[in-house]
Amino acid sequence: MSAPASLPVRVLNQGKYEAGTMLRNGEQLVLAVVLPLLGLIALSVTPILDAYGSSRVDTATPGVLALCAMSTAFTGQGIATGFDRRYGVLRFLSTTPLGRAGLIAGKVIAVLSVLAIQVLLVTVVALFLGWRPSLPGIPLALVLLVLGAVAFTALGLLVAGTVRPEATLAITNLLWILLAGAGGIIIPASTLPAGLEPYVQLLPSAALGDAMRSALLETQFNLPATFILLAWTILGGLAAVRWFKWS
Repeated sequence: MSAPASLPVRVLNQGKYEAGTMLRNGEQLVLAVVLPLLGLIALSVTPILDAYGSSRVDTATPGVLALCAMSTAFTGQGIATGFDRRYGVLRFLSTTPLGRAGLIAGKVIAVLSVLAIQVLLVTVVALFLGWRPSLPGIPLALVLLVLGAVAFTALGLLVAGTVRPEATLAITNLLWILLAGAGGIIIPASTLPAGLEPYVQLLPSAALGDAMRSALLETQFNLPATFILLAWTILGGLAAVRWFKWS
């Protein structure tokens, strides 16, 4: 009889299972891959971002990468967790040797795994379209993407753990549309009407988008945007721990 798997192995297996489930889900695959790529191509061939100063694809790509993190961590993981909660999957898994902490760790692994695939696909398409990122800014951008994924995972779990699955589906999809269109993640907040800019810049979407653009366009560390993103990560995580219901 073989020995039971260690906790790291169980967490890794759970992460692989979660990632596979996300990639097999048609709706999540559209949000994770198809829409970001379509957005990248559309922004690269239209004059929407011309006012920002850099080339279209150079301006669009950091925001699209940030959108990938939001799509997978917030919308995708929120919807999946909401329905797992409804059907009792979370309650069952939380009582297994995996435990609640292991389950959450598995979800984080799944998000980062899918995000890695998204980043690879977007990078290939962007380079084909003529993207020329600031090479020294790439390590910083990768760290920011991970921070953004953690922030949006916490917010997604907060929604999924406090409302009904149908409401989670509606809320996460609606917020994805609003944040993608006017949340500063793709279109910089500085190009929005002056009355909206200060408020939009406080959103996690704008913070991640601005920080990514600073890293990949200017090789700069955007401290205010990173601070806002970190604050959302901490507050979202604390709120999820406080109010998340497993069943």
